[in-house]
Amino acid sequence: MSWSRRRFTPLRAVTLAIGFFIGAAFLVSAHDGSLSEQDICTTAGSSATAEAPFLAENNAAMTKMMNGMAAQPTGDVDADFVAMMVPHHQAAIDMAVAVLRYGHNAQIRRLAQEIIITQQEEIATMRLAVGRPLPASVPSPTQVPSVRQLDLKSSRPTDPIMDP
Repeated sequence: MSWSRRRFTPLRAVTLAIGFFIGAAFLVSAHDGSLSEQDICTTAGSSATAEAPFLAENNAAMTKMMNGMAAQPTGDVDADFVAMMVPHHQAAIDMAVAVLRYGHNAQIRRLAQEIIITQQEEIATMRLAVGRPLPASVPSPTQVPSVRQLDLKSSRPTDPIMDP
């Protein structure tokens, strides 16, 4: 081992140890009981804002994901992995749908559409890989009504990302 490697190996070890310590401290503080898992996306005073519906949908997606990921091990590592990852991917889809409903940034909305597509593809791939059937076909989540779509009683324009 060269002199420079011997000199920096202890430094790397110390840096790694500090990183683990900080990460552990973060995890402990994140679960100190100050916020329940039900309130993971809620902040003080947010319920009175215009962001409340978006936060409620995100909170529902996170709660559904956490419950779904709590699957009991079956002894089949591959099936257990899929059982935990499918709710994780579905939560990403649900959160992306919420952004399409309430978001305004065109780049973020386009990213949300891409997330929906890629996460659906990955869910299908994982399910097929472990011999599980695909769920029944449903309308695309990007076809959900947007709060920005044309309201027939008003003159607001339609959303160009939702309505190509």
